[in-house]
Amino acid sequence: MEEPVKHHRRRQLRRLTIGRPYQLVAGSAAALVLATGTGVLVAGADQPPTRHQTSAAVIEAAPRLADVASRSHARAAVASPSPSASPSPPATARPSATPRRTADPDLTRTAAPKPPASKVLDYDYQAQITYYYCGPAAVRHALSAAGVDRSQDAVAGPLGTTEMGTNSALDTTRVLNQFVKGDPYRTRMFPGTPNAAQVAQLRADVVTAITARRGVVANVAGDATDTDGGWHSFPGGHYIAVIGYRDSGRLVRIADSADPNLPEYWITTVDLANWIATRGYSA
Repeated sequence: MEEPVKHHRRRQLRRLTIGRPYQLVAGSAAALVLATGTGVLVAGADQPPTRHQTSAAVIEAAPRLADVASRSHARAAVASPSPSASPSPPATARPSATPRRTADPDLTRTAAPKPPASKVLDYDYQAQITYYYCGPAAVRHALSAAGVDRSQDAVAGPLGTTEMGTNSALDTTRVLNQFVKGDPYRTRMFPGTPNAAQVAQLRADVVTAITARRGVVANVAGDATDTDGGWHSFPGGHYIAVIGYRDSGRLVRIADSADPNLPEYWITTVDLANWIATRGYSA
């Protein structure tokens, strides 16, 4: 008798599955009951369930089984993550504040004004009061252009001037810096005939000094011809002052204390450099 009863229950369960008003879908709570073979649909151990009992049992058990199924799926998802899911990158710490930009010093720097193409200084001309005072007279001319008023005698002592004259451009630089604020003067010496670089340096030094209202003092020796054809000869040496320039420094204006009848003249910077050869200048 046991075998016919089992077949009877299978046939009845099949009819209930096909004809019941609640569709059993794979993955639902009721399907889970049927798939796992629980006895929810069975009314008794020996009696086959009726259609009414089976349907009521399914309806009553479905909410509880759905909750169980949801928890089961959640545990499965935690235990077995999807292979397609990529791990989240580790969080990186953001700076608490954006650093403030600072001004580029090169952008805030003010460019030096371009020097004029020509400039001649106002100064107080005075012929040398003794035959050996060319040094003090030239220094005095340069100082007067800078607004410093000193007599020839006042600068002759510091220069160490004697009847033999004033020793070198090193002395004129030293004394000029004693009276002009900031010690702006520097000495440049020409051991021999100046080359192109030294001529260019002389030109730049003259433009810089005259633009700053400072006369240049040069120690010259030998002969030179000015732009008007005048000839100037000092075989034993002489001091002159440069008190202006034009053509961007290619020509220079000379204040010469030797002859009050010819106090000033123009000369090329190249000729002045050759006139300074073996000597030096203060600029």
